This record gives sequence, structure tokens and C-alpha cells, in this order.
Amino acid sequence: MTHTPSWNRRRFLGTTLGSAAGTSLAGAAGLSTLLGTSSVQAKTDLTVGIIYVGPRDDYGWNQAHAVAAQALKAVPGVKVVEEENVPETVAVRKTMEGMIQSDGASLVFGTSFGYFDPFMVDMAKKYPKVEFRHPTSLWSPDKHPMNLGGYFCYLDQAHYVNGIAAGLSSKSGKIGYVAAKPIAIVLRNVNSFTAGVRAVNPNAVVQLVITGEWSMPVREAEATNALIAAGNDVIACHVDSPKVVIETAEKAGVKSCGHNASQAKLAPKGFITGAENKWETVYKSFAADLAAGKKLPNRFFGGYDKDMVASTPFGAGATEQARNAATAAIASLKAGKPIWTGPVKSNTGKVVLEKGVDNYDPVLEKMDWLIEGVNGSLG
Repeated sequence: MTHTPSWNRRRFLGTTLGSAAGTSLAGAAGLSTLLGTSSVQAKTDLTVGIIYVGPRDDYGWNQAHAVAAQALKAVPGVKVVEEENVPETVAVRKTMEGMIQSDGASLVFGTSFGYFDPFMVDMAKKYPKVEFRHPTSLWSPDKHPMNLGGYFCYLDQAHYVNGIAAGLSSKSGKIGYVAAKPIAIVLRNVNSFTAGVRAVNPNAVVQLVITGEWSMPVREAEATNALIAAGNDVIACHVDSPKVVIETAEKAGVKSCGHNASQAKLAPKGFITGAENKWETVYKSFAADLAAGKKLPNRFFGGYDKDMVASTPFGAGATEQARNAATAAIASLKAGKPIWTGPVKSNTGKVVLEKGVDNYDPVLEKMDWLIEGVNGSLG
């Protein structure tokens, strides 16, 4: 269910859940101290606006941001205002307007892909003293305002770990993957997952189904059931809310790997592990910079090595071998070991990477292929 919020009639959610965040600081100055910045007196009027395209308890993309918002609420001197179920339409412009004019927000996180252009771009031009940040790498210094920018947790690293755990937890060597859209940001996760699977189980195959939508519960359930019927004994995914995929797999007695946030409690018997965004690192870092009077970075990206992604604690579906190998892989990624060592072939036989690349190499941003080992197509 969605609604179009009115900017002069807002729900102030920032003070309702702060006690549950599980983080406490001694005083307002603790913000900078906690985050390793210079010791300065934190402002008491820093208001941060966070906008979600769906519900904050979706067990997925929105919940991952909401968990981070919850942690930010516990930081003295910071007020958080939130709005959920805001569609990627003019509605988000109205929400941002309200957060700025009514709530006094000086930093706005618009957390959905479609918010960026034209809505956040236009608002950044209109309010040059307000900082706007979007969880993608869409921002360009050549085209966009300097008070706008991008931040992103490279979840492909955690999907690689998912793949290792899945490859060592599957008995059939047939693993299903439900993906939303055939775009680079999704394909990067599919391919990294497959690379992890094949690193430990070279003969395994990942069967891919693309739903075409970020959130389409009926289609996601159909895709999961079809993959199970085809003999896949582990199901992974990249959709906004993996809830339906994980629950469908669990009901069928099939193992699963999560995405975005923790889905562990949805599958007490079959959950293996999951790839989690750790947006908390971003939110707290930005709040500390503003409190210290620093200019926010326009680009803020990272993976395990920058404490920006995490793996969900292992569930009952993970074998001991999977746990050990996945734990070792996390340590390697934290140390900077690359996923892609090259040469890499697509599933059509074309060489797509002649040589190995760093985990943050820009070439990975343009991924328009599926690697060898994926049974599926982009069409």
C-alpha cells in the first residue's frame, strides 16, 4: 500500500523507536568521538530525513535502511524523521520538501533507485544548503549538484560469500536464483554469487529467473516454486523484499540465502546465511561529518573492508564445511582479495574479463553479461 504524503502534515517518527536501537553514547560530543572524528561539540539540531519506497519492516531493502536509521536515532544531537511507502513519483519531492521546510532537515537520504532523477536532482538545485544522498553510484560531478551524491554498500562481496556457503550446502549442485531486473547492479550480485558457488563446487549450476520488478510477491513465489520443481535445493535472490522467496523455500523444505537484511527467522530450518547492507556505517559517518562542520563526500562506497556489508549469522541450513569456507572468504575479502581473477567467460562463451580486476573496479559497474555457470539469459 502506498500513499502520497503532504509536506505540511508529517508523521514525526524519529522519536518513537530510539530506545530500541541498542546504542548509547555519553553525551552530544560522543558522536564525533564514537566515529573516530576530531573531538567537537555535536550540534543538537541535526535533522536527518530518510525516505523509503516500501514499508520499513519488509525484511529487505527498506528494512536494511530502517535498521541503520534506528541506530542513528540513538546518537545524541541527531533527530531522524522518516516516511515510508513513498512512490517514485512527484510524491517523493513533496516528502523531501516537508522534511526540509517543516522538519528542518539538513541531510536527506532518498533510498529508492527512482528517486534520484529528476526528483533529488531538482531538490538539490532548489536547496543548495541541504545535503542529499542516494544509495547508488548515479551521481556525476559533470552533471549533478555538489550537494548531491551517492553511497553504496557493495553487496556483491557478500553474495560471493553466499555462493560459497550455498555451493557447500547443496546436495544436488543445482541452485536457483530469483532476480528483479537485468541491470548491472543486479547482475553483479548474480555473477558474484555464481563465482562463489563455482569456486567450491565447479560443476554446480545456478538457474536464474528474472521477475522484471523490484517487488512482485506473486511472481517471486511462482519463480521460487518453479526453481524448486526443477530440482534446485538452494534458493538465493536479489529482490527488494526476499520475504516471499525465503518463506516459499522454507515451506518446500529447501535451503535459502538472504539479501539486503536478515531473513534468518523466516526460515529456521533451511536458512544458510545472507548478504546484508550495513548502511549504519554510512549514516553515522555522514552525521559525524556534519557535526564536525565537514563537507560530506559525494561518493562513499565500500564492502567488508570498510564495514559496509555483513553476512547474516549462519542458520541451520549451512553445513560445517560451508561455515568454515564462508568465514575464511569474509576474512579474505576484508583483506582486499579480489573476487574476479580472470580470464572470465560469459555463459555464451565470450571472454568478458581478460584479466583479474579489483573488487571496486569501474568495469564491474557496467556488467551486462552472465558468467559461465549461470543457466539463464537477460532477455
